[in-house]
Amino acid sequence: MQQIKDLIGDHVNFVFVGEAGSGKSEIAVNFAIWLAELGEKPVHFFDMDMTKPLFRSRDVKEELEAAGVDFHYEVQFMDAPTVVGGVTRMLKDETSYAVFDVGGDYIGARSIGGYAPGVNREQTLVYYVLNSYRPWSGDIDHIDETLGKILGVSHIQLGQIHMINNPNNGHTTTAREFIEGCRKMETIVSPYIAVDFACVHEKIYGEVRDSQPVPVFPIHLYLTYEWLNTDLPEEDFSAAIPKDGPPVPGRG
Repeated sequence: MQQIKDLIGDHVNFVFVGEAGSGKSEIAVNFAIWLAELGEKPVHFFDMDMTKPLFRSRDVKEELEAAGVDFHYEVQFMDAPTVVGGVTRMLKDETSYAVFDVGGDYIGARSIGGYAPGVNREQTLVYYVLNSYRPWSGDIDHIDETLGKILGVSHIQLGQIHMINNPNNGHTTTAREFIEGCRKMETIVSPYIAVDFACVHEKIYGEVRDSQPVPVFPIHLYLTYEWLNTDLPEEDFSAAIPKDGPPVPGRG
């Protein structure tokens, strides 16, 4: 936990943005739990993702609350965008920690744009999550384009941005892929901005914990689904298939 304390310093607000599929929500969830484990201040989590029906932090609301995190989100019907309340108040509250999980790409980043005056204050850290295995993070031109669009709609100042290295291919990520992904991203962005820390699936953390010049933190995968669980024996994959449900059109 000392590494977390060293990273956050005097900051109390933590905003997570990045390319869609970068692993941003997973890191935000883990980060909130780390803050709760510090036991220094109440921790609030805001799910501000309005762009997708899956892999949303609201799907693990119970796990976060069990860890002592106050969870904030707005009920969403189908794809209707909804805005969670209390953001402005929390951005001004220095007695609590607040984590904001913002939707991916510039489309999702619009949700934080109206709160830019609070986000651009000294007490706020904005983390941009990099995953070298995503299609628009393979070179500096693509990263610059994606980041530029996000900054444009969110009105976040470039000086607020801190980088997280999160090279992964989901459950199947190997130690070699993590190390190679970190090396590639370090080569791409280091001439322009430093990487604060890296994240890795907890199952391979022991193999790579000392492989990087920055702190490496183990990530527990909360945002997962049964059909992605590759740890199941082959004969048990049938458990992930619904036994009841409407018939498939054109069959039976």
